[in-house]
Amino acid sequence: VNAYLARRALDFLVGFTLSPVLWRKLPGSKSAGRVQSVALRIISERELEIEKFNPQEYWSIQGNFLNKDDKDINARLTLFDGNKIDKLDIKDEKQASEIYETIKKSNFNVGNITKKEAKRNPYPAFTTSTMQIESSRKLGLSASQTMRTAQKLYEGTEIDGETTGLITYMRTDSVNISNEAKNSIANEIKSLYGIEYLSLRSYKSKSKGAQEAHEAVRPTDFSKATISSDYDQSRLYDLIWRRTVSSQMAEAKIEKTQIEILSNQFSQKFLADGEVIIFDGFLKVYLEGKDEEEENSKGLLPVVNKGDSLIRKKITSRQRFSRPPYRFSEASLVKKLEELGIGRPSTYAPTISTIQNRGYIEKGSFEGLKRSFLELELQDLNISEKKLSELTGSDKGKLVPTDIGIIVND
Repeated sequence: VNAYLARRALDFLVGFTLSPVLWRKLPGSKSAGRVQSVALRIISERELEIEKFNPQEYWSIQGNFLNKDDKDINARLTLFDGNKIDKLDIKDEKQASEIYETIKKSNFNVGNITKKEAKRNPYPAFTTSTMQIESSRKLGLSASQTMRTAQKLYEGTEIDGETTGLITYMRTDSVNISNEAKNSIANEIKSLYGIEYLSLRSYKSKSKGAQEAHEAVRPTDFSKATISSDYDQSRLYDLIWRRTVSSQMAEAKIEKTQIEILSNQFSQKFLADGEVIIFDGFLKVYLEGKDEEEENSKGLLPVVNKGDSLIRKKITSRQRFSRPPYRFSEASLVKKLEELGIGRPSTYAPTISTIQNRGYIEKGSFEGLKRSFLELELQDLNISEKKLSELTGSDKGKLVPTDIGIIVND
């Protein structure tokens, strides 16, 4: 109740007081609010960071080697002439060429091999915000589409002449699951995957302001792994089912491997990273999405032994530029608002919709990015969407403030 009273007071102070000022001073502006104005500020400040960003040129040198079984090992240069090479250390083409020419004269063999076992724990069942984040990443649904779809699942369908809800209440910031639900999940895991995949656990909310009146978002009947409904409902239900079931599964065991590749003649070192899943555990059911792709993906490495000679297949030097911060997607904005303790589970989706409807922000599109390239007087528009995204540090679906949005924020 006190939390509600505090929010109501803020609504009076911010929304009621600022909106009329905006109407008088800035014709065309619609409103201000305790959550929408902060969300707009976060997006506007990120845009300012992107505009001020000064890209730095750097070169990365990658090596592709073959072991005695002709299996590929991809590695990055980390030591040259006794000096450690960090990401931005090779500044220009001249420096890259000098290093490249020396490496071409080298023969390589395997140095130390480091193997380390790591464990990866499952994620808790969905809260409103994590459901919106994952639905955006994996299903491409906006926050408001996710909530509309979840509402339909909550209201349910008619089963045996009775209306039955398919999921629990979708506005919650609790990660708790009832014991009854845990027992039901345990039976499903045992029958579908085996007892070794079961590991019942409890989670605690990390959010300071969490008001845990409801359970986490979970299916009401775990024996229904899938439902026959419309496209979005079926996909969202499947996501909720997998996330909830995986939360009570065993941790995954991963072996991380790092191979040093050393030059026989010079003080040079390449590093190859890889990981092998020893026991998949919860990963059998669920893998969390990412907001941005990582530059260096880790793959499987072939079997090698210390001292083995390697054939240098090819060495490549690539020009790169440091990237500006990423624009926010709906998923990363919800995550940021939650981290800052702004808004409630019920307000994330309406907030993003509101500032879009007010014309303060818009979603970036491929055509929009092309237009921005025209403004930069770049003639070659016969360019792939992936390449354009790389060059702009932006992508479809990212949130961009409009001119009026930036003035409102100022």
